[in-house]
Amino acid sequence: MATQAKRRRVAGLAGSEDPAPVARFLSWCRRVGLELSPKVAVSRQGTVAGYGMVARESVQPGELLFAVPRAALLSQHTCSISGLLERERGALQSQSGWVPLLLALLHELQAPASPWSPYFALWPELGRLEHPMFWPEEERRRLLQGTGVPEAVEKDLASIRSEYYSIVLPFMEAHPDLFSPTVRSLELYRQLVALVMAYSFQEPLEEEDDEKEPNSPLMVPAADVLNHLANHNANLEYSPNCLRMVATQPIPKGHEIFNTYGQMANWQLIHMYGFTEPYPDNTDDTADIQMVTVREAALQGTKVEAERLLLYERWDFLCKLEMVGEEGAFVIGREEVLTEEELAMTLKVLCMPAEEFREFKDQDGWGDDKREEDSLTITNIPKLKASWRQLLRDSVLLTLQTYATDLKTEQDLLSSKEVYATLSWREQQALQVRYGQKMILHQLLELTN
Repeated sequence: MATQAKRRRVAGLAGSEDPAPVARFLSWCRRVGLELSPKVAVSRQGTVAGYGMVARESVQPGELLFAVPRAALLSQHTCSISGLLERERGALQSQSGWVPLLLALLHELQAPASPWSPYFALWPELGRLEHPMFWPEEERRRLLQGTGVPEAVEKDLASIRSEYYSIVLPFMEAHPDLFSPTVRSLELYRQLVALVMAYSFQEPLEEEDDEKEPNSPLMVPAADVLNHLANHNANLEYSPNCLRMVATQPIPKGHEIFNTYGQMANWQLIHMYGFTEPYPDNTDDTADIQMVTVREAALQGTKVEAERLLLYERWDFLCKLEMVGEEGAFVIGREEVLTEEELAMTLKVLCMPAEEFREFKDQDGWGDDKREEDSLTITNIPKLKASWRQLLRDSVLLTLQTYATDLKTEQDLLSSKEVYATLSWREQQALQVRYGQKMILHQLLELTN
């Protein structure tokens, strides 16, 4: 995937236009050499949420919207404690790889003379971030059951807590002159993690550097003002001296300028950024079928212990081939199966006759020619072998049982503008996640009939 823009303007924060933060930010941009085209404006007006960027004049594809010099980026390498962070690099390693940037932010936020203060003024209020990690657990589980989000959030919260108490807090306590007591807080750290998740960028590695660790995240002033759409009209380009936001489509005067955060399903958007794209706008939406759900569906068809044992043997073989795992998922898009190879191999191995499986296993599954009739493109699913279609169908039905509501309930809510308007912001966003996933799963049901 191309570089991701890791942030989102927080919806629901747009209020009366206060020109002071924008004016200070634009003045700071001029001081640091951040060049904005006269054709664009930073504004709360005419944007989908919070601050955004709007075209003052019509813009053509290829036109430069703004350029951010690398010296204006905020990262572990540019902050005022960069030397310390570099010296302590070994002690600051974590699973996320974000700790040095988060410490840089914690320091700069409370530093009275931070060069980035005018930039911080455009940030959303940290206490009003809408990521599901800030929802009460009961609400999160009730609204997002079956979507995969509650499980992802639980992992995040456990990881953040562990990271904070084992690495971040000891570091801040070891340098009390650099970190005031006001920033030594798990809650503030959690808020900054959400901000980095939603607002930071990660520069892609060069193709020849694919074996290297990913680049550290960085904050990119001006670029993080742009909101996201799957059908975006601008894109961030990286060069040695600066980062350039370039128009990719014609943008009429008065229209909002949108970047892309990558090919993100709605469950990923709400998890990482706190918003969704209403159905059917998100062409990148997906639904997951847990790999173990396919195993469970296959087990339903076994009648005697010998069949169950053989099925587990097949599953272990698929694990050996690295096609499945206990926590993995098959990902289904609106137009394609994103994990086609893994799902096709799983259906094949779980459905093949016992003798054929023995022979297949003896050959380690290698040299297996993929046949066109076994292709798992969406259009080809009705042509699959009956046993494959049945297993896929049973897996979809089991997946649909994990949601608290059915598709008709969601359709009734969405079909009435009056009823939809009575829902809270969180209820609306969660509904869009569930509905998009169920539409994909029901399409699969129809194809496997």
